[in-house]
Amino acid sequence: MPHIAITMYPGRSPEQKQDIANKVQKLIEEELGVNKKAISVSVEDIPKEKWENNMKQFSEDIIYIKPGV
Repeated sequence: MPHIAITMYPGRSPEQKQDIANKVQKLIEEELGVNKKAISVSVEDIPKEKWENNMKQFSEDIIYIKPGV
């Protein structure tokens, strides 16, 4: 607890993905006061042509920041 899932277009290196995962983990640790050993972060590449369909799995009530806002 908690798990943070990041989905994005392909094109970032494994090092860039690790870097963003580390930064997100640190932010959650600091903001929520959760031990970093309890925080997991995944990074998944979703091709642009599959993006819209992939986003359908997330209901409107759990997306706190929507694209373009």
